[in-house]
Amino acid sequence: MRSEPAGDAPLLPSGGEPADATDPAFETVRPGQPTPGRVGRVGPGADEGLADPGEPGRRQRHELWMRRALEVAVTGPATGGPGDGDTAVEDVPVGAVLYGPDGTELAVGRNERELTGDPTAHAEVLALRRAAQRLRRWRLEGCTLVVTLEPCTMCAGALALARVSTVVFGAWEPKTGAVGSLWDVLRDRRLNHRPEVYGGVLENETSAVLRAFFR
Repeated sequence: MRSEPAGDAPLLPSGGEPADATDPAFETVRPGQPTPGRVGRVGPGADEGLADPGEPGRRQRHELWMRRALEVAVTGPATGGPGDGDTAVEDVPVGAVLYGPDGTELAVGRNERELTGDPTAHAEVLALRRAAQRLRRWRLEGCTLVVTLEPCTMCAGALALARVSTVVFGAWEPKTGAVGSLWDVLRDRRLNHRPEVYGGVLENETSAVLRAFFR
């Protein structure tokens, strides 16, 4: 969530900081799901600039972007050469796409640990690296990272350090998830940057891809 919303409207619960899942007042809120901020808001980012009625709403946009991440998860990056899909088949099919503030696709990533032998080659990390290289800066403010599986602790930390503004993920990961399942790293109020988080987007579709792989 954005830590310093503008204006003088009251916050929930009362206090000088935005509400998040660490507040006892929201014990009934499922960890990782969007939580209330200002009075009258539906969830984090409810005040996003979606004024143009011709633009798709947030849910539709997130689902559209998640379908792109699913495409990356299943087929690999579009830049891959012939045979790349066969080479990377042993990697867990997780896809990530990073979008700029204007919705432009900046970079994609797919798990490449088996392909490269790199233990840090998770989809999210690769997408962040490629986007930073393209933009020639490490700060990715205003960007949205869409990934088919809930990020682990490493990826959640990288997203916070990269200053990504919004994280959208598909399937929940009860064993290693760090955005609401085991931990809620991205919305820990002790951090100096806390992205907006939207979980469970196209959860059935993203989970099906993973189940098929491990079957």
